[in-house]
Amino acid sequence: MNVNQFPDRIIEIDQEQYLYFGGTAYLGLPANKAFQELVIKNIQQWGTTYGSSRSANIKLTAFKNGETFLAKHIKAESAVTVSSGMLAGKLVMDELKKQTDSFFHFPDNHPAIQVDNSLPVFINKKINPRLLDSKSEKITILTDAVTGFQTQAIDLSVINEIPNQKEITLVIDESHSLGILGKNGCGIYSEINLPVKRTIMVSSLGKAFGLTGGVIISDTSFINQMHHLSTFVSAAGMNPAFVQTLADAEDIYQIQHQKLLENLNYIDTILFKNDAVKFDKTYPLIYLKDGNLIEILKANKIIIASFKYQENADNLNRIVITANHLIEDLDKLINIINEYNSN
Repeated sequence: MNVNQFPDRIIEIDQEQYLYFGGTAYLGLPANKAFQELVIKNIQQWGTTYGSSRSANIKLTAFKNGETFLAKHIKAESAVTVSSGMLAGKLVMDELKKQTDSFFHFPDNHPAIQVDNSLPVFINKKINPRLLDSKSEKITILTDAVTGFQTQAIDLSVINEIPNQKEITLVIDESHSLGILGKNGCGIYSEINLPVKRTIMVSSLGKAFGLTGGVIISDTSFINQMHHLSTFVSAAGMNPAFVQTLADAEDIYQIQHQKLLENLNYIDTILFKNDAVKFDKTYPLIYLKDGNLIEILKANKIIIASFKYQENADNLNRIVITANHLIEDLDKLINIINEYNSN
């Protein structure tokens, strides 16, 4: 389906209007007028792009402003922005390959934080015996904060079972939790309390935060290592107008996050709970187990997200709630789901 304008809560297809419950603009920012005005103002100051290395002799204060905001918002020591969430993950992987003896991964990680020769944390739903052996080594554990088909943050408590001769680095991709979970949408980074030497967060900023780019969050020492990577030095940074907008939009992020939570709380009061739908009032996705509902919703002028996220996987049939959806939108959606699932 091709469309000719940004798909916010309304999408136009073949000159007909549908309610839209797809995408990843959880805070509804790409179509938010106040947010757009900040972006325009910053483009007028910083230009449309800046194709220079961050290591060049001219330093743009936009980067410091935006990265200081992100570190403060996420409650971390330090942050660095890059041009995409995918690059954020790849940069971290490049550095950790030099420092890691063995990689381990939770299921269904995003390709940004996948690495060859990584071992599963679980085998037949039990902790991998390799994580429990007596070998002293530096290990890196890779995970998404919220994995596919889930509506809650991943349970990382299994890390407590790993013996202390393993020096653990935890890498967590928060592309689908930053801006959503935690106080004011700070994500789960600051809540992690595990026996690890270092926690590193990577995230796209093109989801909830509404701007093309990515971020790496960790302690200052590791972020300094990122600044010295040849791939980082030789690449242009994130659009400085966008990085400055991060800092300027702090109040808008809070307002939109509150609107999102109100929408999710409202759904929680009217959605019939059963095994046919997966929903949690802290997270803006509803997963449908019955694909037949997609065509019924479409017949009622509602479009949801339905696609194969990875090759050979089942279709991902998910309803995405944003801060911009109105109560009447939610009523129409949930009434159809309730009626279908009660038959």
